[in-house]
Amino acid sequence: METYYRKVEKRCWPSLLKEIADLCGITKRLTTHAGRHTAATVVFLANDVSMENVSKILGHSNIRMTQHYAKVLESSIMRDMANVERNFIGK
Repeated sequence: METYYRKVEKRCWPSLLKEIADLCGITKRLTTHAGRHTAATVVFLANDVSMENVSKILGHSNIRMTQHYAKVLESSIMRDMANVERNFIGK
């Protein structure tokens, strides 16, 4: 059961996001989902935070939820393939 404070807090998020967007000159409509998605892909995964930890940070009970909407970044694919190549050449 949600408290009154929590309901008010949820209603305030859209206006806070709009204020942040205005301050940053962002014209795209921001949503909490977009913010979570951006944090997962651009901030966490791009900086080598493991998928398991991203899942925990976002409060997902199952890692599949995180994998569902977290894009695999091109840079991480290229890095992983370079690691595979290095492992084969080194052996």
